[in-house]
Amino acid sequence: MIALIIVPLLTQYLSKEFIVTPILERVRGDNTTKIFINSDMEKEALHQLHNFQEGLRFEYFLNQAPPLSSELTQEKIKTKAIEISEEFSRKSNSSISNAFADLISLFSFGIVIAMSKREIVILKSFMDTIVSGLSDSAKAFLIILLTDIFVGFHSPDGWEVLLAGLAEHLGLPASRNVIFFFIATFPVILNTIFKYWIFRYLSRLSPSALATLKEMDE
Repeated sequence: MIALIIVPLLTQYLSKEFIVTPILERVRGDNTTKIFINSDMEKEALHQLHNFQEGLRFEYFLNQAPPLSSELTQEKIKTKAIEISEEFSRKSNSSISNAFADLISLFSFGIVIAMSKREIVILKSFMDTIVSGLSDSAKAFLIILLTDIFVGFHSPDGWEVLLAGLAEHLGLPASRNVIFFFIATFPVILNTIFKYWIFRYLSRLSPSALATLKEMDE
C-alpha cells in the first residue's frame, strides 16, 4: 500500500518538472504583461521594490554610501525591478504547474485505488484489527484528539494556515473572507459528521467505548 503514497507524489514531481513546466514556459515565454497571476503577488513584488528604494535612501542618509545621481539611482531600481519580475514570473509558473501536476497526481491516485482493491480490503481489515484491539479509553482518547484537532477550539488557526498554504501552492489569492467563511462552515459540518458517526456506529460497535468517551468529554 506504499504505492498509494509514493505513486501520486512521484507523479506530481515528475509531471511538473518534465511535462507541465517546460510546456508552460514555452507558452508563457517572456511575456512581461502576465508576470503576476493574482493581486497578492503583485502587492508583494511592489513591496519588495519599495523596500529596496527605501534601503538606498537609508544608506545615503547614514552616509554609508556615496551620493547617487538620478540616472544611477533609476538604473539600480530598474535592475532590481527586473530581478523581482523574473522571480515572480518563476513563482507564477510554479503555481500554475502545481495546479496541473496536482490534477495528474490525483488521476494517478485514482488509478492506483482502482487497481488495488484487494490490498485496500486487506489494509482495512488490518486497521479494524488494530482499532478493535485498543482499550475503550484508548479509543475515546483518539476520538477526542481527532475531533479537537479538526473541529476543536484551536482548530481555526490550523485551518487558516492550511488554506493559506494551499492558496499559495496553487497561486490563488488568499482571501481572508473566503478563508473565514470556510472556517465558519466546514468544521461545523465535520463536527456533525463526527457526532453522527459516534452515536450511530460507535454505540453499536463498542457501547463501553462510547460511555468512556462521554465521561472523558465531560
